Formats: sequence, C-alpha cells, structure tokens
Amino acid sequence: MSTRPEPSNIDWLILLPIAGLLMFSVAFVYSASASFAAVKFGSSEELVWNHAIRVLIGLTLMIVFAKIDYRVWQGSSTTVLLVAIGFLVMVLVMGTEIKGASRWVRLGPVNFQPSELAKFALVVHAASLLSVGPDRLRSWKRGIVPILVWVIPVCVLIALQPNLSTASVIFLIVMVMMFLADVPMRFLGSIVGAGALIASVYAVSAEYRMRRLMVFFGQAEGDNPVRYQLDQALIAFGNGGLTGVGPGQSRQRDWFLPESYGDFIFSIVGEEYGFIGVALLVAAFVLIAWRGYAVAKKAPDTFGRLLAAGITTTLAIYAFVNAGVTCGILPTTGLPMPFISYGGSSVFFSAIAVGVLLNVSAQAGVYRRRTRSSATE
Repeated sequence: MSTRPEPSNIDWLILLPIAGLLMFSVAFVYSASASFAAVKFGSSEELVWNHAIRVLIGLTLMIVFAKIDYRVWQGSSTTVLLVAIGFLVMVLVMGTEIKGASRWVRLGPVNFQPSELAKFALVVHAASLLSVGPDRLRSWKRGIVPILVWVIPVCVLIALQPNLSTASVIFLIVMVMMFLADVPMRFLGSIVGAGALIASVYAVSAEYRMRRLMVFFGQAEGDNPVRYQLDQALIAFGNGGLTGVGPGQSRQRDWFLPESYGDFIFSIVGEEYGFIGVALLVAAFVLIAWRGYAVAKKAPDTFGRLLAAGITTTLAIYAFVNAGVTCGILPTTGLPMPFISYGGSSVFFSAIAVGVLLNVSAQAGVYRRRTRSSATE
C-alpha cells in the first residue's frame, strides 16, 4: 500500500476539527495568560507567542507523520518505548522539579515531559503486542504477561514522579485496548481489580492526594487550595452563562484562578464563550472520537485497528477527564485539555499521534478501494 496517501484519502472530519482546536487555542491561551504574562514577563504576549510557535510545529508534525506508513511504527515500537522509559528514569534521577513534582527533563532551552512520549509509545507497543492473534491472547503467559511487562514499569515510573493521574489514565487506555482486542474478561477483571487496589492505596498515601479526594467528596475546608481553584473555575462557568462575557473579558483569569491557561483553561472558555462555546468544544471532541473509532473499525489490519483505537481513546479520555475535573464531577488532576491547554510536549505528541491516526485512515481508504476493485474484476 502507498506510504504517501492522496489527500482524498485523509479523514477531513478528524483533520479539520484538530486544526481548528489548535488554531482557536492560540486565542484561548492569549486570553487566559495575558495578564499573568504581563506581570511575570513584562509582556502580555510572552506565553501566547510561545504557544503559537508550538501550534505551528504541531501542525507541521501532524502533516509529516500523516505521510508515514503507520506500519513502520510496529517494527520500531520496542525501541521507541525503551527510549521513553529511559527518559522516565531520567526524570527521577535528574528531572526539573516544579511545584514539588519532577515531571520534566530539560533539553537545551526547553522542558520536555517524558510522560507525554511514554503514553503514546505505550499505545503503539500495546497495539503491536495485542495484534498477535486471539489464540495467544487467551494465554496468560504468552499473551498477557508480555503486555504487563511494559505497562507496569511505565505506570510505576510515572506514578513516582509523582503523577498518579497520568499513570492511572495510561493504565485505563491500555485496558480499553485489551478489551477491544478481545482479551478474556477473566484476565481483564483481574488486572483492573489489582490496578484499582494499588492505585487506591497509593492515592491515600500522600497528604496532597488526600486533600484532592476530600475536595471531591465535599469534605474540604473553604481555604483548601484545591477547593479554592475548583470554586473559582465553577464561578467562571457561572459568569459565562449561555453566550459568555466575550473574548478577553474573563474576570476569573486575572486574580482568582491560578494559571488558568493550563489545566483549567476549559473554565475560561466557559466564561468567555458561555455554554455555547463549551458545547461546541465538547462536540469537536465527540466528532473526533466518533471518526477515530470509525477509522479503527475500517483499518486494513489488526495493528492499525488497535493503534487507531488507542490514539482515539487517549485523546477522548484526556479531553473528558479534563472537562470533568474543571466542572467538579471528577477529582482534581493535572491532565491538560488536548490541543487547548498551554504546553509543548502535549501539543507535539498529540499532533504526532493524530498524524499517525490520519495515516491509518488514509491507508484504510486505499484498502477499501482496492478491495472493491478486486471484487469487480
């Protein structure tokens, strides 16, 4: 099959919403960060220019990776994941500590977050391991253990940063992929049960994680920092009403909601663009998820099917967990809103993943045409 798909093969219902989210994110980040940047850096445009450059790089990476045959990654998945694990070890040994957590490695002038690479590297490798066939997946030793050998170290290394939320979500993504690969439910139930037990024990082992849980269950005091941040986010949604207060008119971003251009940018969108803006943003992710799973269903092979499903699941879970946290229906975590929150590593690797998804879509289109052509001969 062609490694350079024709433009007509690209799923535009994935490409256009992603490109739109990236473009609109520049306006969102500028609105949410202008006042903070003016105070900290002396220029209200400092952060938005950084983000705009990253968006352009992300769009370029997405186009480049959309032209690379996705099967290439099946053969190199082990190497890529080993590199990611190496970076995760570096985080624990020599990582940059920010707000009490070591989640970044400095590469020259930029901070690189290895967990962003690790989550997609693990998706690719899991798709490769799960495409061995149903017979091997019915064997714990031959089918399941080889997957856990990679999943457990990645999740443990990320949890030790500490970053339990990302580790838990990555674990959940792989479980979804295993379910879609028809792994027997007795195996899945055992793994999920053990993972939930370990995560629960780890969650209550640190005071800051306990505070987050107390906030979620309504047991925190009003001066709790996590409670305060969530309250300010909810006030922002309330201020926005149906149509919003208008672009750049947020009141919460300046003095009330800390670093609103990051994990809580969804609330600023709600304040400035109202329920309509939030609904359109959620609808974009629903469209992406729908088309992503449609691509998975039509993929030419098992690896492509699981790879497309894994990438789609990752984007969907991150988006809806971030929205749920910001709205107070999920415990507070540090997960960004894909393509919207300020950041470099998240934008780059999410864009690369979408590029791979677009290539699966394009190859599926080529495969369907060839199949129809063969059937008519």
